[in-house]
Amino acid sequence: MSLRGVACCLLSYLVLVTAMFMDLGEQEERCIIEDIPEDTLVTGYFLLEPWDLKRNSGFPHMGMTTTVRDPDNEVLMTKRYGKHGKFTFTSHTSGQHLLCFHSNSTRFSVFAKERLKLHLDVQMGEHPIERGSKKTKENLHTIDKSLTHMIDQMMYITKQQEHQREKEEVFRQISEDTNSNVLWWAVVQTAILLSVGFWQINRLKDFLIAKKLI
Repeated sequence: MSLRGVACCLLSYLVLVTAMFMDLGEQEERCIIEDIPEDTLVTGYFLLEPWDLKRNSGFPHMGMTTTVRDPDNEVLMTKRYGKHGKFTFTSHTSGQHLLCFHSNSTRFSVFAKERLKLHLDVQMGEHPIERGSKKTKENLHTIDKSLTHMIDQMMYITKQQEHQREKEEVFRQISEDTNSNVLWWAVVQTAILLSVGFWQINRLKDFLIAKKLI
């Protein structure tokens, strides 16, 4: 796998998305449980509509109240919305958070058996995904350029390392050759000194014999 592929795979794990829909009745509350790490930004998008879209006029005031509770059952946020909207909160502790949605829709009695469909998209991460948004496309383009720059920098660093290794190998070979030459030069010097010493001794001996001193 290429470096760009690995980077894209890592980036894909930075955001966790949970998309679902559920059945919801008038004045009814439904809850879901999300296991959320500490200090995590959570963004939710929702759309409330009848199961039978032809009866949409039967719900003149569709709305929903969202309540979020932390693992200690403390309320993190509660807010009333219309038939669609966006909610955000930041978790303070790790654990299972309760996300509850309460319908406060009104309708005509002729649709007493009608139910509502709640489309829900919960995203976790510092940069939630907004599908099709211009900002997301710009961010992806910026990330792609950054990855390309990082790959180019890594290739440049790799080439520099190879060049330095080659220079180090040449320097090491020169050092070994120099040390070897120094050793042989010391051996030659020692041999010359010993030869001169023996020659001087022999010359001195011949001189003493010639003078009949020994």
